[in-house]
Amino acid sequence: MSYTIVFLVRAQHELLDAWEWYENKQTGLGDRFKDQLMNRIHSIAQHPERYPVRMATFREVRIKVFPYLIIYRIDKDTNTVVISSIFHTSRNPMKKYKE
Repeated sequence: MSYTIVFLVRAQHELLDAWEWYENKQTGLGDRFKDQLMNRIHSIAQHPERYPVRMATFREVRIKVFPYLIIYRIDKDTNTVVISSIFHTSRNPMKKYKE
């Protein structure tokens, strides 16, 4: 069973900011970032419990090649995965799990 994916506003902004940053560095790099991100999100949607719980109910998974983590939680009542952050690994780790 595949879960529905919902991006919180914070995660939407972080995704757009990262895409723009990479695209400004090199044309097409933002799209490569987005493709890697979407591959991981597809994997999360198919098997959300595959990735470890890190804090309370939050789970995280690294995006291949890029220094970002997808921070999410599972809502089993609604079969939804809530993406709370697209988190750059150089940021303060204390800010990872805020919604």
